[in-house]
Amino acid sequence: MITALIIAGGVGKRMGQDIPKQFIMVEDKPIIIYTLESFQKHPMIDRILVVCKKGWEDTLLAYAKEYNIDKLNWIIEGGNSGQESIRNGVDFLKEHSDEEDIVVIHDGIRPLVDEIVLSDVVVKSKEFGNAVTSLPYNEQIFVKETEETTKQYINRETLRRVSTPQAYKYGKLAWAYEKAFRENIGISESSYTNTMMVDLGETLYFALGSDKNIKLTTQDDLQLFKGYLRMKED
Repeated sequence: MITALIIAGGVGKRMGQDIPKQFIMVEDKPIIIYTLESFQKHPMIDRILVVCKKGWEDTLLAYAKEYNIDKLNWIIEGGNSGQESIRNGVDFLKEHSDEEDIVVIHDGIRPLVDEIVLSDVVVKSKEFGNAVTSLPYNEQIFVKETEETTKQYINRETLRRVSTPQAYKYGKLAWAYEKAFRENIGISESSYTNTMMVDLGETLYFALGSDKNIKLTTQDDLQLFKGYLRMKED
């Protein structure tokens, strides 16, 4: 089985809205539904679990029914951080998954998931045990000497940008979250599954990425998303 684990537990203060950003309406449709439609339409995805902000579960269920997201099997409550929310999802799946099952983790506020990106992350995770969406880093990166000066840069050929979707075999994923939370490894506020895995000594494998796979964090991101939607319509 291939399960999509969608994280939609955030608040989104930087978006400047009164509701969680995953529920903001764009072209009369909530952002989270754009995300779920990508997984609903993909032939390799068998089922969907959403980890949702507390109090919004019924709203999400109503939207899912309205937009025929019938692969959505479960909605559960999120945690106090991104890592807690993912752990909640991983723990929930213990009764529904075998060790070799694939779990695709994805941010609910990344609504533009190309089919080829999702396909590649699934195929590579089956082969290697995990796969993380990635892209080359095209900007120059300098190391601060002081707040205003620098004398050192990092060779961008050695860098990759990593985001979601990322996929893992369930057995390794369950082991990792149990160990990480027991030993306080890789669960800080800025951590994610990929960084936690590296902190635990695991090797990660790169999969295809896309510049369109933006994370909607600010109003500028929202305007960019609307621009992509207009391009699709044209």
